[in-house]
Amino acid sequence: MADYALPDFTLLKTRAQKDLPLAPFHEWTFPDGEPWTRFYRTASGYLLRFPKLADFEIAGSDLAVHCHPAPETSADTCEHLYLNQVLLLVLSKRGKLVFHASAVEVAGVAIAFLGETGRGKSTLAASFATGGCRFLTDDGLVVEADGKGFAALPSHPSIRLWEDSQRALVASGAANAPSVQYTNKVRFLAGNGIAFCPQPRPLQRAYFLGEGRTNKIGFSRMPAAEAMMAWVGNSFLLDPKERALLASHFQQVAGLVNGVRCYWLDYPRRFEELPSVRQAIVEHLQEEGVAA
Repeated sequence: MADYALPDFTLLKTRAQKDLPLAPFHEWTFPDGEPWTRFYRTASGYLLRFPKLADFEIAGSDLAVHCHPAPETSADTCEHLYLNQVLLLVLSKRGKLVFHASAVEVAGVAIAFLGETGRGKSTLAASFATGGCRFLTDDGLVVEADGKGFAALPSHPSIRLWEDSQRALVASGAANAPSVQYTNKVRFLAGNGIAFCPQPRPLQRAYFLGEGRTNKIGFSRMPAAEAMMAWVGNSFLLDPKERALLASHFQQVAGLVNGVRCYWLDYPRRFEELPSVRQAIVEHLQEEGVAA
């Protein structure tokens, strides 16, 4: 991450995940209903439980993070959970705009891709990053007002891909990070044909990805109210029941919607179509005078 101070992160000894004497106030689940993350309030702050993997305690005015791995959970898995989940939630508690989104640089500006899990955000970012552009982030986008508009900030220089995407997009010999225990995705490090942009870039467009049940590439401008709800629905929020912070978040998102044009984008989900999809996105930007 860049351009802001990171919270302290400490990896502690393993401990069993005992039942807690309080109920979670929020929960993320997988599509099949299995719990992914449970959110608890504690006397000192928050506890995030990833069942059978790790507990992350967030405490103090600086929101320092302490991780207790479950037995047999690797340090690499804990670090991955911290970078891709916990850190982003902590930044949201600090009042940052943080979204489930990937972002790439095209002709000096940033464009973001948002959508439900499985819609192809990472694959599309990887396609740009291996096709002549640079990526800023894979699945955790931090956006900041910069006086002229909004800037997309770079995150850690890696992209996570399923096996079929990596076969189609990543050259052999690309460096990858150690495997983690909760996903079969492989995290590829920038370099060796995967280009990364380490500087903030002005965020000019956001594309919300459709289901892919189409035979052609299509763009559709989103009404402001629809875009507002779509951004909110893709937000990282540590405490979505904290009214003051939620009100501030809505206000910031409203400003984002006014400053960044938002579109629905749908296209056939076939790897051989990705060069045409990239070209169509670039041309869409050119039509509106954004990219050279």
